[in-house]
Amino acid sequence: MVKGKHILLGVSGGIAAYKTALLVRELVKAGAEVQIIMTRSATQFITPLTLSTLSQRPVIIEMFPPSPEKPTDQWTKHIDLAIWADVMLIAPASANTLAKISHGLADNFLTTLVLALRCPLMVAPSMDVDMYQNEQTQRNIETLKEQGCHVIDPDRGALASGLEGPGRLPEPATLFAAIDDLLGRVRQDLRGKKVLVTAGPTQEPIDPVRYIGNHSSGKMGFAVANAAAQRGAEVTLISGPVVKRTPRNTRRVDVQTAREMEREVGNAFPGTDVLIMAAAVADFSPVQASDTKIKRGAPQSGTLSLALKPTTDILREAGERKSHQVLVGFALETENEVANAKEKLASKHLDIIVLNNPREEGAGFGTDTNVVTIITAGGSVECLPKLSKFDVANEILNRIKPLLR
Repeated sequence: MVKGKHILLGVSGGIAAYKTALLVRELVKAGAEVQIIMTRSATQFITPLTLSTLSQRPVIIEMFPPSPEKPTDQWTKHIDLAIWADVMLIAPASANTLAKISHGLADNFLTTLVLALRCPLMVAPSMDVDMYQNEQTQRNIETLKEQGCHVIDPDRGALASGLEGPGRLPEPATLFAAIDDLLGRVRQDLRGKKVLVTAGPTQEPIDPVRYIGNHSSGKMGFAVANAAAQRGAEVTLISGPVVKRTPRNTRRVDVQTAREMEREVGNAFPGTDVLIMAAAVADFSPVQASDTKIKRGAPQSGTLSLALKPTTDILREAGERKSHQVLVGFALETENEVANAKEKLASKHLDIIVLNNPREEGAGFGTDTNVVTIITAGGSVECLPKLSKFDVANEILNRIKPLLR
């Protein structure tokens, strides 16, 4: 897959930087064009001359020329390369670089380029064991995963410090295979298609401070939106109240209640090609929300009765209205899972339904992984292994693609 591809290779400061020379040689030998970007710290471990010779391209280190008086073509180089590339790998990715890109810092050429990047990003963390296992480093890695970054786990073994544990940069052959695999999986096959995704919970007010809600984190829906955007789709994400970063190249609409989500989906649905309803929309809302906070001692009987009414089934309405659109729903079931999911698939006129059980290890609310069964209107039932939610999103999109007109 690497033949003829444009590959950005970021090298940050770490003893494992010497392995990148072998990786560059193999990529170029396989027919890839490789542009290397080094941090200033990386030059302490391997020379730019070595990597420039192997890549047959000048290595970029500084954001700006040595002197403002000297002519340069580098002022927008980070933008040009961000558009040029098919994939970017940072190897080794130091703890410092991981922290910077997870928080959106842009204080050198490498981190600035990452912010402008349009292609998939991969990182290969490499550092001493205690730095790797540090809570903040792990939090930064999880943040990058949530943003759709592909993380290559470090190998375990003897480290430069003499300690043993995870932190070794995988061998060049492993890194090469990871690039090759990603290029095969991530495509621009949804370019020109409009994808509408819903995510998160809804909150149905009881009074100004209380509401009916659920445990949905929005992670699955955000992963779907991110994957669709990376595959070239024009993505609109309608999200309930969650604190999550908006995926790149995604238009986001925030809502709170089921009624608001119904309105926004109804407005956007006619002009879309795909609706993926990952939101956990409340099934009921209070008949009458109080304008003031309900006091603990307000009910004379000592109990509080709450009258509820059903909310609109947004996906069922879309199924009744659809013309050319592909409709995908989610079913969270704890018993008779497949039978219940198939009933929803048929009654709501869906093309695909994604089934999961929150009691299964690695699935459910708030996790970074999911274990799903994908059921199609054609009768296919596929049980997938535990995958990251981003990989699950791509599996769903893979099954949507043949259905698009």
